[in-house]
Amino acid sequence: MAATCARALSKVGRHFLESQSCRNSNISSLAQRVSLQGSSRAYGSGGSAKYRSKTLFSTPLRGGRAFGCAFLIGGGLGLYQTIKLSVQQHFAEEQIKTSKGAVKLTLYQYKTCPFCSKVRAFLDYHGLPYDIVEVNPVMRKEIKWSTYRKVPILMVDGEVQLNDSSVIISSLKTYVVSKEKTIPDILKCYPEMKSINEKGKEVTEYNNKYWVMLSDTEAEQLYPEKDSRKEEIKWRRWADDWLVHLISPNVYRTSEEALASFDYIVREGKFGAYEGFFAKYVGAAAMYLIAKRLKNRHNLQEDVRQDLYKAVNDWVAAIGKKKKFMGGDHPNLADLAVYGVLRVMEGLQAFDDMMENTKVKSWYRRMEKAAQNHEGQT
Repeated sequence: MAATCARALSKVGRHFLESQSCRNSNISSLAQRVSLQGSSRAYGSGGSAKYRSKTLFSTPLRGGRAFGCAFLIGGGLGLYQTIKLSVQQHFAEEQIKTSKGAVKLTLYQYKTCPFCSKVRAFLDYHGLPYDIVEVNPVMRKEIKWSTYRKVPILMVDGEVQLNDSSVIISSLKTYVVSKEKTIPDILKCYPEMKSINEKGKEVTEYNNKYWVMLSDTEAEQLYPEKDSRKEEIKWRRWADDWLVHLISPNVYRTSEEALASFDYIVREGKFGAYEGFFAKYVGAAAMYLIAKRLKNRHNLQEDVRQDLYKAVNDWVAAIGKKKKFMGGDHPNLADLAVYGVLRVMEGLQAFDDMMENTKVKSWYRRMEKAAQNHEGQT
């Protein structure tokens, strides 16, 4: 566009300097002619630059070389301002893109952790690129810089730290949907609260962590159906408070399953040679015993598979036969949470049994496809 403007101005300048009529011109006559004929075309949308120039100077004009030079100088200044404005607009647009769409995300995780898997499911579905730092579950030196010692941790642009899987997901969903809020502003909506539990240990909780912070207009667009927002929050809580507690008792149900599970954990995790050997055999034995305690703590049946089957079938029944997902035609945050939790069992006996003995298979494959194809990308 700038090159076209420059060529047009050069043609006009040469016309002034070379025209015979310009040598005997009267400047006041020229000014009158330009004001009467030129102004009607100056801001018109029709016709090319060549056509507009011809119309502007179709009547013989009188002036000297000085006026031609003045016109070139004026045109040059006009061109400079046009290019300057264009460049400023370009950089403004790039700045907006950077502030809203090009954040650098780094996820600190254990691959086999269901809470970390929830966050990955969200990021994958929405097509948000991210780097992964696999944390050694023994030494945790990768997060020694953080006072928050759990995973997942998500760093935004290397400066803003997001803790807790549900806070991470709610914050990022707010960021993706909202047109105005920044990540630091959004985090203020999820205040951190510390307390002492019944064992005397300090615990950290976050207010509002299942809420996506939107304006009324944005909320109506994201949750068009009545009570859909309430249902999303309900099942996100269910995934954290119930479903996730069924994973360990099922994947460590027997000594053989515990050993197979830790073999998978060691292969997928970040362990040294000695740590891997120790984790596989000693860890498997320990988790087999812990799984028994978890079964009693959560009042599970003797055959914990039955609790898993019931929970998964309850989820499928809540979706209903007329919908593809809890969110309707597209997954919502509850779909992504449940999918993320169940996904950590892939490759293990508990997962195969669940797929064979429940009605979850069709929904799960749809979710798998949606996440892999980044169907939520905007």
